[in-house]
Amino acid sequence: MNKYLGVKLIEAEPMNLGDYNTFKGWRIPADECPLKEGYKVKYSDTYISWSPKDVFEAAYMQVVANPDLKTNISISQSMVDDFIVDYDVFTKKEKITVVIATLKNGFTIVESSACVDLANYNEDMGAEICKERIVNQVWNHLGFLLQCGVGGIK
Repeated sequence: MNKYLGVKLIEAEPMNLGDYNTFKGWRIPADECPLKEGYKVKYSDTYISWSPKDVFEAAYMQVVANPDLKTNISISQSMVDDFIVDYDVFTKKEKITVVIATLKNGFTIVESSACVDLANYNEDMGAEICKERIVNQVWNHLGFLLQCGVGGIK
């Protein structure tokens, strides 16, 4: 199974409702569609459940395996990049670049950069500085979430 991050670190694999019922040894009710897409979810060593695909994918994101680490899990560059939905870039007071990043969960991060001399102002350069800072913050935020998933909130 792959590992996913929500509030907890879980294991999950795609599985339709019919296959889940077969796995559990249950008969699927007549009013249920056995082809309904979802996930078999393992929350601990003993608790396994099924979740509809849309509910599961709204609550969890896959954590990439990293065989170079003892724990085999980490935040990846692609996870960070994919978590940033878009950037809004604009100039204020002729020499300040402001960048607002919107993240996948709706959270926003705002950064700014400025130059001393208006003659040196370049919005593209300022935006790159801000975006680098934003990416570093996303690394930090996702690392925090992963730590909560691995160790809980104590």
